[in-house]
Amino acid sequence: MVENLNLFTSTQEVIKDGLHKLGFGEEMYELLKEPMRMMTVRIPVRMDDGSVQVFTGFRAQHNDSVGPTKGGVRFHPDVDEEEVKAMSMWMTIKCGIVDLPYGGGKGGIVCDPRTMSMNEIERLSRGYVRAISQIVGPTKDIPAPDVFTNSQIMAWMMDEYSHLRENDSPGFITGKPIVLGGSQGREKATAQGVTICIEEAAKKRGLKIQDARIVIQGFGNAGSFLSKFLYDAGAKIVGISDAYGALHDPDGLDIDYLLDRRDSFGTVTTLFENTISNKELFELDCDIIVPAAVANQITAENAPNIKASIVVEAANGPTTEEATRILTDKGVLLVPDVLASAGGVTVSYFEWVQNNQGYYWTEEEVNEKLRTKLIEAFENVYHTAETRKINMRLAAYMVGLRNTAEASRFRGWV
Repeated sequence: MVENLNLFTSTQEVIKDGLHKLGFGEEMYELLKEPMRMMTVRIPVRMDDGSVQVFTGFRAQHNDSVGPTKGGVRFHPDVDEEEVKAMSMWMTIKCGIVDLPYGGGKGGIVCDPRTMSMNEIERLSRGYVRAISQIVGPTKDIPAPDVFTNSQIMAWMMDEYSHLRENDSPGFITGKPIVLGGSQGREKATAQGVTICIEEAAKKRGLKIQDARIVIQGFGNAGSFLSKFLYDAGAKIVGISDAYGALHDPDGLDIDYLLDRRDSFGTVTTLFENTISNKELFELDCDIIVPAAVANQITAENAPNIKASIVVEAANGPTTEEATRILTDKGVLLVPDVLASAGGVTVSYFEWVQNNQGYYWTEEEVNEKLRTKLIEAFENVYHTAETRKINMRLAAYMVGLRNTAEASRFRGWV
């Protein structure tokens, strides 16, 4: 059997299975198997050398039956239409899992911001907002940061949108700087959410975080925050990796030292001689593995060699469907990406709520609300998996799709 490594078609397969198990018919799958709206735009940008470069951008809106669509904008050379579509579908499911009044959206621009000046990135960011301005807004579709985008880029986008609409619109976008209506706790929210899911999963397996040996693949934004949270909680981080290799210490790595030495792209392994490969990293003797890098890292090839009893997905789509089956058959508790990484969109929702009411919460309040939401979502998905005798991924899709499917039915769309 050839593994399906295509994120879009594999997402469709699980959506079909989830809707079928929920008792919805083929029409509902036809409605939800693709975004209801997909916009492709061309953005001319005057570069610093005086030349004009034309960039391609995308915005997908999966389904807005529950409320406005919501999702990040990524700047990356490998962005393509299918990836953006799949991510918008995942966002619908994430929002459903944590019971937010949103559908899923996603955007991206094909570019490499690492080779561009700040002025060029600003002009590109503003050009993207002008190109998609008709279909976005605080009650339509709310963008947020994603791969290679940050609070500064969100600030430029919000400013451009406010100029176009001739009023200040902080609720148009989330992940903004605090002084422009951003939320406390937003930057660490994704890693915070993953940490909460790791703690809950450990409890289900009778494992104390203080005694746990954890491997984290990826040392970027999510991976580094995650390493720090777990290290401070007393866990032994026995392995970490970046794009150039991996580090391993059975007695636990000094995370504070590594964080101090890494560069702005999360690279640290180049400073060490005794590195191991990513393949070896996944086969280390440990209790918990957290893939926090890119898609399709745990496959049918390496899944049989994984020794961990818990896998928590911090990255998007790191485990293939075939690998999910293998791990489930081995009795591994796999916490899927759509649940584990829902902390970011949850605090984005909190930011939007604060913008709408003009009243802002402390970081403690944000973290407390996030913890309540995530624990409730974890219990709901875990209970569904246990009672239905299915894996956590399918259970998460079922929980995540239910609101959107029911709202579509109530609206009379299907």
